[in-house]
This record gives sequence, structure tokens and C-alpha cells, in this order.
Amino acid sequence: MRVLHVGKYYPPYQGGMENFLRDLLKALKKEGISVSTLVHHHIPGHRFSCEEDEGVPVWRAPSAGQVLYLPVSPGFPRLLRHVIKDFRPNLLHLHFPNPSACWGLLIPEARAVPWIIQWQSDVVPSAIDRRLKAAYWIYRPLEQAVLRRAKRVIVASEPYLAYSEPLRRWASRCRVVPLGIDPARLPWPNASLLKEAEMEWRPGTLKVLAVGRLTYYKGFDVLIRAARRVPGISVQIVGDGALRGALQEAIHEGRMEGRMVLRGGLSDPELQALMAGCDLFCLPSVERTEAFGMVLLEAMRYGKALVVSDIPGSGAGWVVQKGSCGFLTPPGDEVALADLFERLTHQPALCQRMGMKGKESLDQVFHIRSVARRIADVYSELGD
Repeated sequence: MRVLHVGKYYPPYQGGMENFLRDLLKALKKEGISVSTLVHHHIPGHRFSCEEDEGVPVWRAPSAGQVLYLPVSPGFPRLLRHVIKDFRPNLLHLHFPNPSACWGLLIPEARAVPWIIQWQSDVVPSAIDRRLKAAYWIYRPLEQAVLRRAKRVIVASEPYLAYSEPLRRWASRCRVVPLGIDPARLPWPNASLLKEAEMEWRPGTLKVLAVGRLTYYKGFDVLIRAARRVPGISVQIVGDGALRGALQEAIHEGRMEGRMVLRGGLSDPELQALMAGCDLFCLPSVERTEAFGMVLLEAMRYGKALVVSDIPGSGAGWVVQKGSCGFLTPPGDEVALADLFERLTHQPALCQRMGMKGKESLDQVFHIRSVARRIADVYSELGD
């Protein structure tokens, strides 16, 4: 079987979905499936390129940048048609949301093969960024047209499927397969890196790490306000984005520079050392745009207890419950989050036990090997 994956970006672009795509393609290849992917170039202005990543062809379409967090690529339809003719797939695996993948509706070569959708998330009508609500009503007809053509839709968790309004009409075609990672991609840091990372934390505190784009739905402002209430913790936030200035100002106003740091973007080894050395990993997101939280699986690989906002209809809380590896708090509730931090400062052994449960669950449920096999089973359904 030959399967072409159509996604948004691909490493070295840093993102949970991009790392998942890379891990998945390599795992599917080990299952005997011939795979390739077409994505957007993550650097605007770069020309079309094609390279191999450990035997997986990666085609990158030129991008003109982003509008409302999504890539803009006028040349994508021409390249999609070219790649289909060159690779001759038996199946298209479309990763959504991705407006560029909708061009398949107009390309005869694309319509000639079955489609499977990897439903990463709904386009959530945000109460914070209200532009998304208006834009979604333009995008929705295309989204529903693609769903109409899809033979199967893969969703990462039962709660997300149950809560998803766009998928409600197509529930009979949906299959729940969790996202996963390859733990081998995340090596244990060497002693030198661990020592350097340890020096970044305030001694004698509960070490709380958070990672993600500094954007509207991640809830880092809630984390900052909660941390201000608990002198016994220190916090590091890794990532960059439009809200960096506002978050830095909040840290300054709270006089927390000594125990709360915005680290910006870090190299993989630097981030892995922080993961390995922290006590807790916190995902304080406030909207269902946080559909799953791939970074939670990375924290589980390093045996870290999780503190996650229990957003209705999000898969993030489901990951914690599935792995019995952490704690849930109401989204946006800084007092509840602070109370939990305060309690955990006195229970380090509990954090360690939760972290070990998460590491076990990663191998049993969220390893990319088992995820790829389940996706291969979905592929096989189309031949039954």
C-alpha cells in the first residue's frame, strides 16, 4: 500500500503535530506501508523542495506565511497534483485542520483515490480570538465537503469525538486512535546538560515546567497568576510567540523574576534536560483548541507527573485519566491551580509515583508503534 500524507508542516519545524507526523510515517514504514508527505515550507519565501528523511520522501510547498495560524500557499494545488502523479498513492491521509488539503476537492487525481482524515482538532470559535469564529464560517463548507468524501476519520480521543460538532454528522465513519510518540526520539540527557538545567531552577522549590507557543489559548497567564500565590514553586516556560511581551510584563508586575522565567525557544537537548530535571509538567490551556497535548506524552517519557486543565471535550484531560499520571484543574482557575501546587510542594513522593505511572502508560498506550498498527488497521478497513 502507498499512502500520501498531506499535512501543515514537518520537522525541523517544532510542534507536537509535526513530530507526530514524522514519528508516524517512520512507524508506518516499519509496518510495510510505503509513505510520503506533502507539507508547507515552514520558512516563508523558500522554494519547493523534496528530500528524504530516513527513507521517507518529504515534499515542501512554498509558503507565503500564515493567516489566522494557518499556512498560505497559492502553489499548493499544483504541487499536490504533481506529487500524486509522481508517488501514485492508493490512499490520501489528510491531516486537518489544513485549508490547503481542501484543494483535493478540485483535483481529479486526488478524487480518484480514497481519503482518510486525521482529525487533529476542530476550528474552535474562540472566545479569546474572535477572528476565528468569523473565519470558520468561510472555512466550514470546505471542511464538510472534505468530510463527505472521507472514508474514515481518525480522532485522538473519545471525549473529543463526543464533543465535536463538525464530526457529529460523520460519527459512523470515525475511529478513535490516540496520538503517540517514539520515545527513542527523546534521549536521556547527559550529565553535563542535566547539571546545567538544574542550575536554572531556584533551589529548594517544586520545579514546574510548561512548554508551548505563547498564544491565546495556552493559559500561561493563568499559570503566572497561580505561581504568584505559591512561593514554594519555581516555573519555567519554554516557547515563543505573540504574547511574550505581555507575559513578561505580568512576571515583572508580580515581582517573580527570581523564580519564573520565559526561556524562549530552546534546542531539543536543552528542553530534554529541563524535562528530565523538573518535578511537574503543567499544561494550563483554557480552550478546546488544545485538542490533545502531544507535549504531555513527551513529559511522560521522562517520568513526570502532569498538571492539566480539564477542558470539556479536550483530549488533554483524557490523557491524564488514561495514564493515571497526574492532576486535573478547572481551566482558567488560578486559585485551584495554586492550591494544587501548594499541596504538591509537600508531597514530592506523590509526584514521583504519578510520573512512573505515566511512563508505563506511554509504553502501553501511546507508543507510536502501537498507534501505527491501529492506523494500519484503519487503512485495511477500506479494502474489506
